[in-house]
Amino acid sequence: MRLTDAAAARIRDIVAGADGRYQGVRVGVTNGGCAGMSYTMDYAESAQPLEEVVEDKGVKIFIDPKAILFLIGTEMDFVREKLGARFVFNNPNQTAACGCGESVSITPAKAD
Repeated sequence: MRLTDAAAARIRDIVAGADGRYQGVRVGVTNGGCAGMSYTMDYAESAQPLEEVVEDKGVKIFIDPKAILFLIGTEMDFVREKLGARFVFNNPNQTAACGCGESVSITPAKAD
């Protein structure tokens, strides 16, 4: 998993504003939504057992162990739009998305 400059800058802002409480963000996937799965994000105070910790552009991303194969090769971006801003996942393993963009279908990457 890698970050765009915009995503890294936004996560740095979040961590800096937390007065040392957070080390980075935790990313995962969960079952649900009309396309089958949804991305999850949360603040990360420390690494959990079996989590993958990726550091990119000076930012730590903690990846839920159940999501690792679904997120291989994914780029996380942060986009600002007219009415808001959000993190976006550009995932080569994603096979479909619902019309609202809240849920996706993802095929796990094949381990070599």
